[in-house]
Amino acid sequence: MPPQIVSLPWTWDSAREGIGAIFAACEAQPRCRSRSPHLARTLTQQVRRLEANPLTPTVRPPGGGSPVRAVLDGGTLVNLLVADGVALPAVKVPAALDALAHGNPQRLAQVDAAGATPAIGEFAHGLTHSMACAEWVPGYTKSDLLAAGRRPFPGWPDSVLAQAPQLPFEHELYRVWNVPDRTPVQRVATVSKVPTLIVSGTFDAKTGARWGPYTGRTLARSTAVRIPGVGHFVVPQSPCAQRVLASFLARPTAPRSLPACPRSSGRPPRMVIDDVWTTSTGRGCRPRGGRP
Repeated sequence: MPPQIVSLPWTWDSAREGIGAIFAACEAQPRCRSRSPHLARTLTQQVRRLEANPLTPTVRPPGGGSPVRAVLDGGTLVNLLVADGVALPAVKVPAALDALAHGNPQRLAQVDAAGATPAIGEFAHGLTHSMACAEWVPGYTKSDLLAAGRRPFPGWPDSVLAQAPQLPFEHELYRVWNVPDRTPVQRVATVSKVPTLIVSGTFDAKTGARWGPYTGRTLARSTAVRIPGVGHFVVPQSPCAQRVLASFLARPTAPRSLPACPRSSGRPPRMVIDDVWTTSTGRGCRPRGGRP
């Protein structure tokens, strides 16, 4: 991400790009479009519905353990879609949203419940908030953040738009975290002639893919690569991205030798479509051709 751009309001731009790319990929595939039509409208409806009346299904965490009560409100739904893509791969988002709209929140609730059994040492909250409070928050008000969210998602409740996706309540943390403002040294474009590889996932709703080439404008020997159909944390999720990285590390001064990833022509990846779905009670399985 370009350091001179990042801020809490900026997060809504990437959310719009990543979610929009997922929906466009579904729209481009007749079977996905037929099974999960009008995804943008469905998402707005579900964000509004859940923010007004949250769901609290009891589910078993995907990593195992005792069942827990998940809480699905509008903000949670948005954050699940903007997350890293591992727990809920982007290609499964249309099916999960469609199931939610038809009374089955189980897929999304299980993803939410994954946080009930965190891997110790996997996430450093202190480091994250220290960076966000020092580099992302200063210079922008809550009103700036809200206005940035309203532009791409005008139909969403203000209570959802007032929190940056994946970085909620940072203004409140900022008041008590007591870290110095580092924006004067952080919000400066990086200028370098060091060979640099910039890898972006086309479905990334945390760091929109269009910002990869933008970041490279001041990196004279940079190569920007887009990996189709992948969200955040691109390299761990994509074998092709792993090959690209290995090739770059072996020959950083020969960017033209990098392997091409499948569908590099721009053809969207195939979305996952369930043939059956269930109601939230687990009863009433039926072919997806009908409606309850």
